[in-house]
Amino acid sequence: MSFRPAGFRPAVVRYAVVLAVALSSGAVFAQEAKSPAPATTAAKPASAAPAPAAAAPAATEQAAKPAEATAAVKPGDATAGQGKAAVCGACHGMDGNSTDPQYPKLAGQSEAYIAHQLENFKSGKRQNPIMLGMAAPLSEQDMHDIGAYFASKSALPGVADQALVERGEQLYRQGDTTKGVPACMACHSIDGRGNPGAMYPQLTSQHAQYIEATLKAWHDGTVWGEDAHAQIMPGIAKKLDEKDIAAVASYVEGLHAAEGAGTSAAK
Repeated sequence: MSFRPAGFRPAVVRYAVVLAVALSSGAVFAQEAKSPAPATTAAKPASAAPAPAAAAPAATEQAAKPAEATAAVKPGDATAGQGKAAVCGACHGMDGNSTDPQYPKLAGQSEAYIAHQLENFKSGKRQNPIMLGMAAPLSEQDMHDIGAYFASKSALPGVADQALVERGEQLYRQGDTTKGVPACMACHSIDGRGNPGAMYPQLTSQHAQYIEATLKAWHDGTVWGEDAHAQIMPGIAKKLDEKDIAAVASYVEGLHAAEGAGTSAAK
């Protein structure tokens, strides 16, 4: 399980590129919204005023139809999601394996988890100015398609710092009862693959730097929303000190299924 936030060297350039794309996308959506629908009937004379009450039910019924259509979200389509996720590649990698550790790997992450986080960014429940701009023009279907695309990819394995493996493994597999910290694998699974049904994210091979920064943010009071899932990690992170956070973050980066075996290993 790992998440890495890295240095901010290329961040400024990437932010500029990503924001430019996001703003241009928003402009296109806005232009489409402003374009009036072609007139289908000739204007009626002023004397032929519509009956006030009779038109109301029809108008209400007509307005309800688009709402019903947008409410029906189909399971994500990885093929459609590939095109929609192209702009994500600037930070997260075209296959979801980011090369800059300040951006999380999305490869192998579950569709439901990715769609949920994109919705959090769009609504502002999860604060990030870059991701707000990226998520704002997306529909719910877009979010699921993007999630399905990245879920179809595999995270490239990382490497743990051997000096931190012992403590990291203890926290991940056993927890620390003296601190009231549960084992990470209880929710994220023994090999860090997560639990898609319960919407617990995959952590395996995630950048240690990203995980460390995320755990520190939770430790300091950051919360990603108001639902039950959003309340779990901040409470746990507050019980971890800096050494614990560094150890478990490093262990997660090296956590992956051992080749040809059913066990997992942090290398």
